[in-house]
Amino acid sequence: MSYQREFENKLNVGIVGVGSHAYRNILPTMNFLPVALKSICDLDMERARVTADQYGVRRCYENTTQMYEKEELDAVFLCVPPRFHPQLTCEALDAGLHVWLEKPPGMRASEVEEMIRRRKSQVVVVGFKKAFMPSTQKVIEIFSTEDYGSLRTMLAVYPMTISSDGAKILQERIHTNWLQNGCHPLSLLLAVGGKVTAVTTHRGRRGGGVCVLEFTSGVIGNFHLADGGRHGQPTEHYSFFGDGCHMTIDNCLRVMLQRGIPSQYGITTDYIPEGINSGAVVWEPQNSFATLENKALFTQGFFHEMRYFCERILMGEPAEQGSLEFALQVMKAYEAGLLSEGDRIEINQTEEQNQQPDHQTQIS
Repeated sequence: MSYQREFENKLNVGIVGVGSHAYRNILPTMNFLPVALKSICDLDMERARVTADQYGVRRCYENTTQMYEKEELDAVFLCVPPRFHPQLTCEALDAGLHVWLEKPPGMRASEVEEMIRRRKSQVVVVGFKKAFMPSTQKVIEIFSTEDYGSLRTMLAVYPMTISSDGAKILQERIHTNWLQNGCHPLSLLLAVGGKVTAVTTHRGRRGGGVCVLEFTSGVIGNFHLADGGRHGQPTEHYSFFGDGCHMTIDNCLRVMLQRGIPSQYGITTDYIPEGINSGAVVWEPQNSFATLENKALFTQGFFHEMRYFCERILMGEPAEQGSLEFALQVMKAYEAGLLSEGDRIEINQTEEQNQQPDHQTQIS
């Protein structure tokens, strides 16, 4: 771990958008990255100048075109509403810059496809923080080992509902909570389970419902839309079931691996067998010290996604985690969940359009 002031090789970066989210999360995370913040762009020039003074940035711009023409940047961080992401991402790519952009990457999956066409050799990472969380990465690590077998099913519980009239929402590019925050658990499930092949949504008459995700690997994901829960409560929960074990993530912080306790029904008399190779293993932050691993910027994945972006650039390698291809999969699942009214919506993973039965719909 290094701090910004300790890196010898730094990327010259600009940031577009210094509103509340960028100020609380993105700018502070830069303290731990190999970056030199050279310029700020924001429609609110007064806010930009005040922020620039705080961070020792000399130049502010009201539009990105001027910033790219006058600054010698390696990369840009985009922290604006998703309706602006596609245009700003493509503009930055055309200017030869690497791009980190906040989630969601746009309003439609087709916009991500255009970004992919314009990317060339640049690195692009989308800030799906829950895919980068240490807790998520631990689940991926465990289920990639031979000891715990293949993943079978997943459960996500998140305070969420999916609006009806999905076709209108997509056509008119309406910004709903399913887009803004539904992409959090969706990205986590896809990071663990891989590509989704079909989605079925059942909406509750009083709100909430269930979004069933079928993965190409054969895994089934149950996204429980826990409408009525509040983010001020610890309602967020994830469960992952494999061969003879399962894991849970509670409140994004507490990770538990259940390895099982050997027993014979009606015979075993001790629920705590000898040794340490059975039962549960638990990981959670220890808040005794004011250390980095306990801070939200680290537990929630902000640092890990932004560090990964910088590392890929410095190593000259394309992004795999949080890539545009991954973002496209998330957006296809988002669109399918929105369109499904109890019908199974298939997601085509190839450019070839396969003919489907009349009762099925495709997202290509």
